[in-house]
Formats: sequence, C-alpha cells, structure tokens
Amino acid sequence: MFDNLSDRLGGVFDRLKGRGALREQDVRDAMREVRVALLEADVALPVARQFIDAVTEKAVGQEVLKSVKPGQQVVKIVHDELVAMLSGELGEGDTADAAPVDLNLDAKPPVVVMMVGLQGSGKTTTTAKLGKLIRERHGKKAMMASLDVNRPAAQEQLAILGEQVDVATLPIVAGQQPVDIARRAMESARLQNFDVLLLDTAGRLHVDEALMAEMKAVSSVSAPNEVLLVVDSLTGQDAVNVAQSFSGEVPLTGVVLTRMDGDARGGAALSMRAVTGKPIKFAGTGEKLDAIEPFRPKSVADRILGMGDVVSLVEKAAATIKEDEAARLAENFEKGKFDLEDLRTQLKQMQNMGGLGMLVGMMPGMKKAKQAMAAADMDDKVLVHMDAIIGSMTAKERKNPNLMNAKRKKRVAAGSGTDVQSVNKLLKMHQEMSRAMKQLRKMGGLKSLAAMFGGGGAPGMGGPGAAGGLPGLGGPGAGGLPPGLPGLGGPKGKK
Repeated sequence: MFDNLSDRLGGVFDRLKGRGALREQDVRDAMREVRVALLEADVALPVARQFIDAVTEKAVGQEVLKSVKPGQQVVKIVHDELVAMLSGELGEGDTADAAPVDLNLDAKPPVVVMMVGLQGSGKTTTTAKLGKLIRERHGKKAMMASLDVNRPAAQEQLAILGEQVDVATLPIVAGQQPVDIARRAMESARLQNFDVLLLDTAGRLHVDEALMAEMKAVSSVSAPNEVLLVVDSLTGQDAVNVAQSFSGEVPLTGVVLTRMDGDARGGAALSMRAVTGKPIKFAGTGEKLDAIEPFRPKSVADRILGMGDVVSLVEKAAATIKEDEAARLAENFEKGKFDLEDLRTQLKQMQNMGGLGMLVGMMPGMKKAKQAMAAADMDDKVLVHMDAIIGSMTAKERKNPNLMNAKRKKRVAAGSGTDVQSVNKLLKMHQEMSRAMKQLRKMGGLKSLAAMFGGGGAPGMGGPGAAGGLPGLGGPGAGGLPPGLPGLGGPKGKK
C-alpha cells in the first residue's frame, strides 16, 4: 500500500545518508521533497505541514548536523515522527505511545460494539472478522446482528459469514426497522448470556441526514462501548472527510481501515488519526475472514521506511503454522533429514502466511529483493508450481528424490503442467537445503546453533516451542526461504 511513498522517501534518504556532513540547507531541501511525497500520497495538507515542521525543527539542531552519521539521524527523526503521526501525538517524536489500541471489552456484558461507515467500506465483513477475533483471541462469547434493512440480502450475508466464523447471529425478522432490531438484539444477548454484541449498521453511498439520524437513534438505544468507523483505504483523501463527518455526529472510539493490502497511496492511514483524534484500532489486510490485525503505528512506519515488520510476521507465523507439522519438521532437521514432503510443507506454510511478496515485504532490508522479484515477473504462482511438481511425484519419489531419472522427470513435468527445467530447479533447491541440513547436524544441530545466538528456544531456530521456525526468515535452520528459490537473487537463485 505504501510502496510509492516508501520509494520516494527511500530516494531522499539515500542521498542524505550518502553525505559525510550535512548543512541546514541540505535538510531543508530534503524536507521539501518529503513534503511533496506526503502530498502525492494523499496525506491531508495540515497534517503534512505539521509533520514537516516537527521534523525540520529537530533535524536542523546542532546535535544532528554535528553527529557522526547525520543522514541516519534524520531518518530516525522522520521514523519517530511517522510513529507519532500514526499515534495521534504528532510533534512528540520518540516519546509517542505507539502501542496498538485494543477493543474495550471490560464492561458489564453484553458489551456493545457498533460498526458504522459508508456503504461498500467493508462493514459486514469486518464485523464477522471482529466476531472471530473476539472469540479466538479474547475467548468471549459474541453475537452479531445486522441492522442493514436497505441493502438487499445484507442480513443474510452476515448470517452466512457468522456460520463461517462460528459466531452466532440474531435471527432475521422481515420488515423490522433498525432501532427495533437493536432493541431485540440487546434483549437476546442478555437472555443468552453473550459477552459481546456486534451491531452491523446500514450505510449509504454518501453522508446524509437520514444516515446520521439512524446512527444516533441506534446509539441511544444500545449505548455502545465501542463505535468503530470502518473506512476503505482506497478512497484516499475522501476517507478523511468521511471520518470527520461521522466523528462530528456519533461518539467514535476508533477506526478500522479496510483494504490495507491494496494499492492505495496510504494518505488516509497517515491522516486519519491526526484528523479525527481517534485511534486506528485494526487494519483489514485481505478478503479472508482472518485477515485483520491490530494497527501498530511503529510497524507501519517501519514498512514505509523499508525496515520491515517482524512483529506482524512472527504473529502471522504463530497463527498459521501447525504445531504437529512444526514438531515433525524440527525432528527431521535434527536428524539431518529433509525430503520433498518437508519442502512441500514449508511451501504451504509460506502460502498460508500470505505468499512470497507479503513475507519479503515484512522482512527488514528485503526491499531490493522485493523489487528484484517484481522485475523478474515473479509472484506467488511459483509456490503453486512447485507444489504441483511435488504433487505429481509418487510417495516413493518424494521420500527419495534420487529416484528421479530423465523419464520420471518428463512424467512429473507433464503431470504438473510445467517443464523438465522447472523440475530440475526444484530438485536442485531441495538438494541444497538437504545439504545444509546435514551440515547443520555436523555443527551440533539446531540447539547448538540457537546457543550460538544466545538462547535455546529462540524463535526461528526451528524447535517445536518456537513454532517450528518462521518460513521466510532465512537460513535452513529457521525454515527460511529456500536458498535456490528462483528469482530471489544470487547465482543460485537466478532462473
């Protein structure tokens, strides 16, 4: 989402870091470029102006210009102010509270969470995502109720989503109006001892008096603990105008940004907190019903400046990697064994975590690798092709790749819809990883490697307690990106 802004800022800072000493004018010229980059990313003008003023004031100080690495100091100041902007404390810099803001569910049940926003912003899907999250992460019993009587089949859509995420929904009564539905939902939640009630309100194509009157009426009946505004990130600057309209009429407690995985310019996310004064609590990162995550200002700032997002990567790994598969892989690694079934498991884990593009984008210092992948026209289809190749082999061949002669390779290539060259690449990649496993065993195994880094169960070391290592974090012992993966740089990675 922030790729264009990240590229622009990266160019500015590369020039700054390339100089041994900085003059005040150098900093001011760089800040002028940063301001243009922010405005092009659709950041609200007052927010961009305030941001540049805060950064410039700190960056032209003597302690920065006279420091050993002034360029890097400026980057740090910009990073801290980005975090502050996203935390709603612009001008506070590194003193900003950048912790994610969670739902306030510590009240007498049923705790009411009211979802508001324009039509098409993703309210209904977000309601289901939050219902699933409340059940799984908070361990609370939740019920959802659709108050949208205008959009055809809106109530039926929520009921279907409720079945998919295993969260109860209020039975539909034809002809009932939103305020009456809210009252019935409150009563039903009390009688059935639900901890949380999620109200999915109706939207409009634009903000109007009828919409606001309905929001107020529902709010007065249900007395919600949380009023979350759902905003589509792709609407850009207009999302900020929508947020201002709603915050003036209903007591918002937070914002949920949807489609954060899209190709929007990112201005809405950067402006929202500063304009509304309300925290961005969650970010929707895809269509799947588990594709929602807490909004972390520091992680977003890190990704904008090409520093990766390891925290989200670790969480994603913990949520997707199965314990039994992790334990089996770790056991095989310890023995120095690594067959094609193990490789297939790793490829599937990478797919479940969002694919190559997602993983590379979240790892520090991997921006150039991501650009190389894009230049080589490489996408997540490569994982699908590899899985198809392994799937076309017999169980015996997967256990013993040495059986793969020319005749067998032709059969597997035809069965997987690829060519013999692709089969050879996959076998070579497996060979390299298997060799690395044996080398690791000679060094004393994963535990010895972990000890070298100062711990016995460090995440990414592949032990069962460490979720079996994180696919995509490099190094065979970490369950990393296979060293010979086509398109990922290095002589062994070229097609």
